[in-house]
Amino acid sequence: MAEARFAADSLVTFARTLQERAGMRGDIAQAVAEVLVAGDLLGHTTHGLALLAAYLGEIEKGSMAKAGAPTIVTSRPAAQTWDGGRLPGPWLTLRALDAAAAMAATHGTGTVVIRRSHHIACLAAYLLRATERGLVAIVQSSDPFVAAVVPHGGMTPFITPNPIAAGLPTSGDPILIDVSTSITSMGYARQCKDAGRKLPGPWLIDAEGNATDDPGALWSQPKGALLPLGGLEAGHKGFGLGLLIEALTAGLSGFGRADPAEGWGGTVFVQVIDPEAFAGISAFRRQMDFIAAAARNTKPRPGVDRVRMPGEGGMRRYREQMLNGVALYPTIMPALAPWAEKLGVAQPAPA
Repeated sequence: MAEARFAADSLVTFARTLQERAGMRGDIAQAVAEVLVAGDLLGHTTHGLALLAAYLGEIEKGSMAKAGAPTIVTSRPAAQTWDGGRLPGPWLTLRALDAAAAMAATHGTGTVVIRRSHHIACLAAYLLRATERGLVAIVQSSDPFVAAVVPHGGMTPFITPNPIAAGLPTSGDPILIDVSTSITSMGYARQCKDAGRKLPGPWLIDAEGNATDDPGALWSQPKGALLPLGGLEAGHKGFGLGLLIEALTAGLSGFGRADPAEGWGGTVFVQVIDPEAFAGISAFRRQMDFIAAAARNTKPRPGVDRVRMPGEGGMRRYREQMLNGVALYPTIMPALAPWAEKLGVAQPAPA
């Protein structure tokens, strides 16, 4: 299926209007729309507008709040805990990023953890807002009510893919790290299943405990699960990292898997670091420039043209798609068409 292309601003308007017609407050709808489209601009097609139909369903069910503000549970000069009240995760996370940056301006670092957020979409979509200001940003999330990833050596899923993202400023494009502590995400596995494709490797475990590249194993009965980063042989690494993110999200916020389930959501850790409070942004960029150049200048292995830095492909796609239109995954607009008809919103014309 050919990818249709749409102007980024028309997609933001479309996504915002759909949410507003569903009852979402305007500023929240705008923030969610911007984050979702940023995900598609960076090439994260499973965590951009592909999420919007599900978000609209959550609004309709009343399981995503449409208005309100987070409650500050605890506050210190460089750390805060919020209760998100099941407000949309992208709006909450952007507010947390701003709050953490304000704390970092005074104290060198600022951290906000959020409990009872809704889903926060693509973590990489938040990073440029910090790196453009010469700040380091770290974003982590877990969903305390979903179990999809097995522990190393186990067969029963017990946590989510628990992603971590970090934005590191350089003299040029920032380094943008966005990885799950499982080998892949539920979204990518579903995308492969719907397209009739196998996964690139044995990234799942089936109900008998065998590694498999069949994405359907996640939805068959009995169900399989995602393997931690590292797979059957080295999954202790992803297992450990997943536990760390549980500690920094659920542990610090005081709300997680030990509590009654409320539905699809998120527990979030947002930290901003100001290099000026340490050796300075110039020194930071000099070190990052050197290490990036050292990686790029290494001899590539056979079959690889050159070494790329994390986020390099995303930034290339971002610029190209801002210029030529966003290439949406083929299933996205058909999934949104019933909502557009129901809510009386015209779909954007292809660019």
